[in-house]
Order: sequence, then structure tokens, then C-alpha cells
Amino acid sequence: MRILIIGAVAAGTSAATKARRNDEEAEIVIYEKGQHISYAGCDTPYFIGGLIADAKSLTPRSVRYFRMKYHFDIKIRHEVIDIDLAAKTLTVKDLDQDETFVDHYDKLIIATGARSVIPPIPGVEKEHVFSLRNIEDTLAIDSFITEKKPQAAAIIGSGSIGMELCDNLTRRGLKIHLIEMASHINPALDPDMSVHIEEEFMSHNVKLYKNTQAAKIEDDHVLTSDQEKIPGDLVIVAAGVRPEVTLAREAGIKLGGTGAIAVDEYLQTSDPHVYACGDCIEHFNLVTRKPAYFPLGSTANKTGRIAGDVITGGDLTFRGVLGTGIFKAFDLNVARTGLSETQARAADYDIEVAHIVKPDKTTLMGGRELIIKAVADRETEKLLGVQIVGHEGVDKRMDVLVTAMTHGAKVSDLFHLDLAYSPMHSIAKDPVMYVGMVLENAISKDKPIQTG
Repeated sequence: MRILIIGAVAAGTSAATKARRNDEEAEIVIYEKGQHISYAGCDTPYFIGGLIADAKSLTPRSVRYFRMKYHFDIKIRHEVIDIDLAAKTLTVKDLDQDETFVDHYDKLIIATGARSVIPPIPGVEKEHVFSLRNIEDTLAIDSFITEKKPQAAAIIGSGSIGMELCDNLTRRGLKIHLIEMASHINPALDPDMSVHIEEEFMSHNVKLYKNTQAAKIEDDHVLTSDQEKIPGDLVIVAAGVRPEVTLAREAGIKLGGTGAIAVDEYLQTSDPHVYACGDCIEHFNLVTRKPAYFPLGSTANKTGRIAGDVITGGDLTFRGVLGTGIFKAFDLNVARTGLSETQARAADYDIEVAHIVKPDKTTLMGGRELIIKAVADRETEKLLGVQIVGHEGVDKRMDVLVTAMTHGAKVSDLFHLDLAYSPMHSIAKDPVMYVGMVLENAISKDKPIQTG
């Protein structure tokens, strides 16, 4: 069997390695139009900030590594320009030799990822304007800071990348100006949780501009639609990403309502010989039971492994995800999963909302407050979503709650979890248990809401 894969970052290489483990005889070739493969994209803000010293550590695995260990080939600087579903062929351009050739497949995996959203702002093409999506972007930003020594960074967009760059560009000595069109920072959160990020940012001298639209980018500032001049001799456009589906769409492969490639639980596309994985595919939301789009490195690796397993006779299936994410900004850790309160109400769930404020460990051992917002469905008594803000222990509590949600636990089940406890690590009744107790009391209605 000849397996061709388009894309050699997280999903593509995960698919290839799993396929090789299942089938030692398959011919496997990956085509990658870029220079860098299997790179640590989520680490790039921390290289820019100086926390990662060596750029080579972002690309730890080479073409030779995969060839020697897994016995498949990755052809970098080779761009797939056409998919012929009827002939089961790819037209490939060798960018270095400027030559085009045709290759054939028995099974094809599309792992073309996503691309940065670049709004049509006049001036966005200027040399001091960047997005951050890949290694090339990372090195370009780092070089610009080193050589040009900008004084102020204007960051357009306050998603996870924007949040992390506020912190890391501050480490490089820049004054930060964060521009957000929405009414609050990091719109994936509810406003009552986002406010804690805003307070943290202002304490680190980050200037926030909410309800603000960038209208034009000049050499040393961003002009808003209200004619305000926001300083920025470095501009980062962090307005999110979109699935890269050009090849799939032009080949006639079906796209879903999110604009990403539609796949089934086996990651098979509308063509029986073509599979897709990573940031280019539509995902399955475990809460709403509907298609969704969650471009995350963790999900890309997971779906890549599943695709590689399925095409070589395995029985893995994609069960869906909750859209769990976490980022660190200055001294604050922020995590979310599932639906926000805003999303849950918009979807007409009958909800109960709880806010839990408890230390991550005993105060005698230096515990600091965790703020947990949990949204539950009154009908099923199951969690719909959680948001957590705190300094330590955020990931631990989020991962427990995500596990409970994934396996369909009711809020009343949370109290019965046998969680690890010592004064150095938690409080006797962990904040996760309080989430269950408060929501159970509120939903049951036959007893007053209690916090202990």
C-alpha cells in the first residue's frame, strides 16, 4: 500500500509514525511545502520571549530522523498543487528545482493545517507587521526585534497567541498595546472571568484597548476606526486562524459548516480513499454533539494518530473533544473547556452557574486563590463548561474536570472523587469537590446553596 500525506507538522508526522508501527511494508511519503517539519509551534512565543534559547530546539526531529527510525520519507519544499480523486494522484512541485511531477496513492491523508487570519487592514503588508503561525514567522519576529529594536508592540487580537505574546514581548523590553474588537479581553472567556486577566495585564503595564478596531497600520502606530493613534513600531496580527482547505475544496472534497474538511469518526472524508486530520478538519464537540472547530496542537496530534491507525487496519476512532485550552500570561494561568455561560445560554440550555473561590493548597503552605466558574445543565446535571483563573494548580483542576465531563459524570459525582490531598498540594475538600457540591445544591433546589 502506498500512503501519501500532505503536511509534515503535528498531524502529518503523527499519522505517518502510527501507520508505520501498524504496517512495516507500506510505502509512506509526506510532502511538505515548508522548510521545517514536526516543529513545536506552541513553543514559539517562548522563544521570542527568550525563555527558549536555541531556535533549533523548536525543530528537534529532522527528515533524517524519520527516515532512519520509521523508514518513511519526508520531502520538504515540495508543494502539492493538485489532487485528482479519480486518478488517485497528486501533482507536486519541487520548489527548489522548479519541477513538477505526479505521484499516485492508495490512501491519502490531508494534514494541511491552518493559516493565520490576516484582516484587510491597510498597511498590513508593511515590514514591521507579522503574524505568528510557524517557524519562519518566529525567526522573522525575533530577528526584527534584535535588529530594529522596536520600542512598542501593538498586538491585534487577544486570543491565546495574543495573550502569550503580551507576556513574552514584555520580556524583550517592549511596551505592549493590546487591541481587541470585542467588549472584553480573550472573548473565549466570559466577561466576569476575563476581568481577572485585564487586572493582571494592567498590573504589568499592558495598555488595553477594548471595543477597538484597527483601521490602518502606519510605520510607528496603528490608527483605529475612532482615529486614535496606538503606538506600535512592531505590529503582531493575532486575529485567529482558519483551516487551510484550498486543495481539498478544489479537489471536490466536502467541507463542513465550519469551513473545515468534513470527516467521520474514522477521519474519512467524502472520498473513501482520502482521510484528513489536524487543524484542517472539522471536529466533534462532546458537549453539543455537533461539528465544531478547535485548532489545537493536542487535537492535531490525536487526530493524526487516529488517521494513521485507521488506514492501516486499526480500530481507533475520533470520539470528539471539548476544546480544552490553557495559557500563561505573566503570573496568571488561564484555562477553559466546553461552553462558556454566554454560549450555553445562546444554545438554550437551562443552566446553573457556580463561582468557586478557594486556595490551590492550604494557606499555611502558601496557597493562593483559584477562581473557578462552572456551568452545568440542570436537566442532565452534567457540566457544560468550566473556566479557571489562578496562579498555581489550574491545570490539575481543569484536567480532573475535563476527565469527568468526557466520561459523562454528573456534578454530584465530583464530591466522591478520591483526589490526592496533602497541605502542600490541595485543601481537604479540593476545589473540584466544591464545584460539585455547590452545583448539586443549586440544582436540587430542596436545600439552600452552600459553599461547604
